[in-house]
Amino acid sequence: MTRPAPTCVAFVPARSGSKRVTDKNIRMLAGHPLLAYAIRSAIDSGVFDAVVVATDSEDYAAIARHYGAEAPFLRPPEISGDTSPDIAWVNFALDALAAAGRRYDAFSILRPTSPFRKPATIRRAWDAFVAEDGVDSLRAVEKCDQHPAKMWILRGRRMHPLLPMGPPEQPWHSSQYAALPVVHVQNASLEIAWTRVATEGATIAGEVLMPFLTEGDEGLDVNTEEDWWYVNHLLARGQATLPPIDRPAFRSDHAV
Repeated sequence: MTRPAPTCVAFVPARSGSKRVTDKNIRMLAGHPLLAYAIRSAIDSGVFDAVVVATDSEDYAAIARHYGAEAPFLRPPEISGDTSPDIAWVNFALDALAAAGRRYDAFSILRPTSPFRKPATIRRAWDAFVAEDGVDSLRAVEKCDQHPAKMWILRGRRMHPLLPMGPPEQPWHSSQYAALPVVHVQNASLEIAWTRVATEGATIAGEVLMPFLTEGDEGLDVNTEEDWWYVNHLLARGQATLPPIDRPAFRSDHAV
């Protein structure tokens, strides 16, 4: 007998207290609030049984609903700060949904600050995740530009390599990039995990993680004013593309 396909809920975290860029998650990009691109790519991927925006703001919740997501609860202030761990709001959201009789085998985190993931990006990641045995989660990564072997810890007026490996005659910090081990860095494009990882292990990742290598613009992140300038520059030159949005832009004094 064929085993039923696992169910999955998409969480789009969108707290309102961004400090580096005020109201970053609803700032306009190419005519729509940033939040909209995560919502629409999630819905249009066809992967998820529900797309839920986890926010602490009624204004953000209204924007989420306009673009087709649910916002069935607000995050309490104590789990909405800039140092609040993801596991706190993930378990809050899973518990709130479970209390309403809605339980899912897996969850995905799609952060608004990564608006260039496409529906096809999500489908590719989901297919890889469900096909892999013995993993707790999947996380998007890309090859790093700044290699950690070239990074240092400062203690007073002395420097110590972050990665004190490599042969003594040719330490990594004095080697060419091409001679160093390939290292990948996580980006904000997406994460997927089995629900048990959060509810039983109190972590969003678990212990066994599989990589998902983003391609092209899929991993572009928008967190600073410089990032904002850069992605607009790429869009203007046709070097990056956003997922399509098939509805009119949300209009409100709160969208910035």
